[in-house]
Formats: sequence, C-alpha cells, structure tokens
Amino acid sequence: MEYTSVFDMFKIGVGPSSSHTLGPWIAGRLWIKSLKERGVLNDVCQVTVHLYGSLALTGKGHGTDFALILGLSDADPETIMIRNAHTIVENVNILGTLFLGGDKGIAFNSQSNILFHKKFLPFHANGLKFQGILNSGRKVTKTYYSIGGGFVLAAGQIASKINLQTFNSLPFPVRTGGELLEFCEQKNLSISQLVLENERSLRSDAKINLRFQDIWSAMLDCVYMGCHNEGILPGGLNVKRRAPKIYQNLKNSLSYSNPHEWLDTIRATPMRFRQIFQWVSCFALAVNEENASFGRVVTAPTNGSAGVIPAVLLYYLAIEDRSGNFEQIKKFYLVAGAIGSIFKTGATISAAMGGCQAEIGVSSAMAAGGLTELMGGNPAQVLMAAEIAMEHHLGLTCDPIGGLVQIPCIERNSMGAIKAINAAELALNSNPKEAKVSLDKVVATMWETAKDMDSKYKETAEGGLAITVGMSEC
Repeated sequence: MEYTSVFDMFKIGVGPSSSHTLGPWIAGRLWIKSLKERGVLNDVCQVTVHLYGSLALTGKGHGTDFALILGLSDADPETIMIRNAHTIVENVNILGTLFLGGDKGIAFNSQSNILFHKKFLPFHANGLKFQGILNSGRKVTKTYYSIGGGFVLAAGQIASKINLQTFNSLPFPVRTGGELLEFCEQKNLSISQLVLENERSLRSDAKINLRFQDIWSAMLDCVYMGCHNEGILPGGLNVKRRAPKIYQNLKNSLSYSNPHEWLDTIRATPMRFRQIFQWVSCFALAVNEENASFGRVVTAPTNGSAGVIPAVLLYYLAIEDRSGNFEQIKKFYLVAGAIGSIFKTGATISAAMGGCQAEIGVSSAMAAGGLTELMGGNPAQVLMAAEIAMEHHLGLTCDPIGGLVQIPCIERNSMGAIKAINAAELALNSNPKEAKVSLDKVVATMWETAKDMDSKYKETAEGGLAITVGMSEC
C-alpha cells in the first residue's frame, strides 16, 4: 500500500486531460530519465511510441501526440510557459527533429513515430510503449500506464518496500472512509487536522504551506484566465467559450489588476440565488474552457474534472464566507485530497476505467467533503457529504464527442459543483448515524459499476453522445 499524498491528488500541469495529456507527458519524461540512468540516451537514434486502448481511440482529441513530444523533450509540465510548449511542438513538426531529453537531436515525425493501436493492454485501458533503437541496432523498450489524474505506472511496477514502510509509518495510515472516521473519533481530530499530521510526517510545515499556496495560485489564475479569455476552443467542434460572457453579465464596476484583487471585487458583488448559481457555473466553466485550450490547470483529481473543486472553493470564499483566508483554503484541500485518495485506493479516478463517475463524481465528492468541514460539519458529516455527491453520479458515462474534453465534459464540471454544494447542505442538516449508505459502500458500488460498464462508455468515443452527435453536427 502506497500513501497517496494530498499533493499527489493536486498536480499542476497542462490540459486538456490528466490521463491522456499529462500522463503520457510524464511517462515520456520518466522514460528519458531511465535512458539517462542506463547511460544510453546519447546512443538513441530512433524513437517510436505505441499508444493502446483509450489512449489510441481518443488520443488525437486529447493532444496525446502533443504531450509525448513535450515529454520526450523533457519539458516540465508544471513550469513551462504555454506558448513555449506550442513552439517546441511546432518546431518538431516543421523541422522533423526532436531534441530527446532536450539535447539529443533525432529525426522524428509525429505521423510515423507515434502509432495508435485500438488493442487494449491487459493491465489498464491507457497503455503506451516507448521503443528506442540505439546506434548499435539494439532496442530499448518500456511500457507505462497512465492510470488517471496524472498518475503513471511502469509495467510490472508495484509498491516498493519503501512505500510500504512510508504508509505503515504514517501517524494515521488510512485506506477507507471507515478508518478515517475511526481515527478522527479516537483522537478527537477533524479530518483536515488528521490529514495534516500525515503530511507533516513527510515534509515540513513550510513546504506544505508553500505547495498549497502554489496550488491555490494556479487554480485562481486558471479561473481568472478563463473568465477573461474569449474565443473558440480548439479541436474542430467550434465550441464558443461561455465563461467570459457569464462573467461580464455578473461583474461589478470595481477595478482590479490581478486575480487576488479580482476575487475581492467578486466578494463586493450583490448576491441573490440566481447570481450565486451563475457564479458557481462561471467558475467551473472558466477552468475547463482553459483546460480544453491546453491551458495550465490543477488535477482535481483529473484535468477533465478540474473545475469542480475551484468552483466550490471560490463559492465559499467569495459568497459563503467573504473573509475566508489561506487556512481555510488549506483545510479544504486537506479534506478533499483525503477523500480523493480513498476513491483512488478503493476504485479508480480514471474515466478510461470507470467512466465519468470516476472523474466528475469523485471531484464532486471531494468538493462536497471539503466544503462541509469549512461550513462546520463534523467528520461523519464530511464523509456523508462525499457519499451523497458520488451516489448521484453513479453510472455516469464518459462519451466525449470527437474525443475532445469539451462536450459534455465542460458543462459536467458546473453540474458537479452544484451537486457538491447541495450534498454539503444535505449532510449538514442530517444525522450521519441515520444514513443508510456509507462512503465505503458507495466507493465499492462505483467500482462494481465501473467493471460492469461497457468499454464504449469509458473514454473511447465509441458510444453515447460521441456517436449520436457527430462532429459535423457541432
């Protein structure tokens, strides 16, 4: 059992997909690292990448080929400027030369060196194999799996003894909601307090706070950019961004010069129910329109579901408690991250394995739990809110039109955010002891539903809206 840190659940990267863009990007960097460690990187004269299953079926729409070029170039998805990423890919496609590891130039053509296979590998729906040919003619190959949320496993990789030791040495080794609640009740701790103690066993308070500040800044910047960037989303569906228009209809006349001042202007805006509803939708749409445009987002727990958590957190900070501060942001992340890790351990956060219930459903559950603690809920109510949110996403399919993270993905973030807020309110007004369904039961049910779901509804663009609505109709 490997401990999934809160900072594993929230990764800063580039859209549009954590499993189909960020995962292959990271896999490319991991392969480059392995070649360096073996001392053969400079001997590589040819590279071919084989994509399998869902990665092949929707890879073009998700920019998997784009991400692979950047990964093989050893670009960092967290820090690279977006315009520089596009420049690197354009140069490779125009000049036919890829600088492997950022240094070793080799001939490379996306059409012939990235191959798409509809065959599914046995371990996971998102498989990819890197194959390099050395100057001596010898081949070096390695297979990876992008398992959702930017998590990547090499073929045959299992939890190491170090990871087992790390998990077992945690103050509170937690795998399930039941274990989490039991520890909280035994020690009289809130969920955020308990999770913080686990994180403190791995890193200092200073590093924890700095990383949370980075995550918050990235999320806020993404919402801000999404509310101000107009135009048509790339990919051929001709989907027009909606967040900027909604924002223009809602904003007041106060001036601002950065995202933090912008948040203060929202706090000063009069709120009625309809406006609150619109603000939450605007926040969620803004993030996922940025994500669809290859913008910088934070996995929460994935790119395709990245809008739910910032929308709900901003709902709290801008509307519910306008004096909210960093400590509350930190609590929200700690709780949400813990709930996400329970779903990752007990089920999946990959739409290619579980449909959209594994992405929007999990993000809604994470957001509902985080909001419930901020609103004064006890640990049992937090878990109840997460359960309610997921219960009403069970069976949700992943059927992206054209293999793009746009329709129905963007709107689903808005729906997931609204459901999260509703779930929190229901839990806060309920007695968890009277609940008929536990969080662990809904996690198990989600996994059983995922296994029963036909593969055409698992991010393959072979069923649902992807078939009944053609690209030409859009």
